[in-house]
Amino acid sequence: MHRSAPRLSRILACAAVPVMLVVAGCSSDSGDAKSSDSSASPSAKKTEPAVEPAKFTALPDACTSIAKKTIEDLVPKAKTKGGTPGKSSDTASRGGCSWNGLDDNGVKGSQYRWLDVGLTRFESDQSLGSGAKRATDEYTKQVSKAQATEGAEKVSAKPATGLGEQATSVTYGLSKSKEDFEYATVVARTGNVVVSVTYNGAGFAGAKKPSSADMLKDAQKAAKEAVAAVGAGDGKSSASPSAKASEKTSDKASAKSSAKSADKS
Repeated sequence: MHRSAPRLSRILACAAVPVMLVVAGCSSDSGDAKSSDSSASPSAKKTEPAVEPAKFTALPDACTSIAKKTIEDLVPKAKTKGGTPGKSSDTASRGGCSWNGLDDNGVKGSQYRWLDVGLTRFESDQSLGSGAKRATDEYTKQVSKAQATEGAEKVSAKPATGLGEQATSVTYGLSKSKEDFEYATVVARTGNVVVSVTYNGAGFAGAKKPSSADMLKDAQKAAKEAVAAVGAGDGKSSASPSAKASEKTSDKASAKSSAKSADKS
């Protein structure tokens, strides 16, 4: 009996060793998990900053973005004085208008002119970027496209001032239908909108073609008016007829209500 007691103590001591190791192991794992969680927490909370809201929420009517007097000066004898609107399935994001006319001077020859204005607006998008950034990308593409016009001769591109945040003027000559044309294209960006004005002309029946300098000067004048139209009232002129009618009805109802209140008082 005296010999078995020490032996039993040794057995119990050895049996307790694995239990202590397991407990120690669990304690170590628990600490690692907490450490991992705490280190992952800050990165998990990071979020991308919201993109800058678009400056302009609508576009003006492209056919009224350039003054009637300017159209008369740049396109004498225009076939359609009010302009021919471009086709667009989304007039709030894209619009255009063009004018063309032939000023026939009989034996002295004739002068042909063509003017086109295009407006493109971009919304801000979290995945695509701000409207201004997207418009800047489009602005760059349109300038490059004008410079790469097929058959263009003596291409010249220069920065233009007084036309939104960015503007470039591109001039070149182009021969078509056995006539020599002079072209001037002005591309400008104002906020999240890109304005593009293209003006060209030629002399027919022996008349001299217009000078590059005159074409550029007139194109820039038209572009300035189009850029100003974008900023005037944030394109409210593009509201649909039904929306305008609804506004008028609302105004009339409000006026009647005010009149009744005045009579009662």
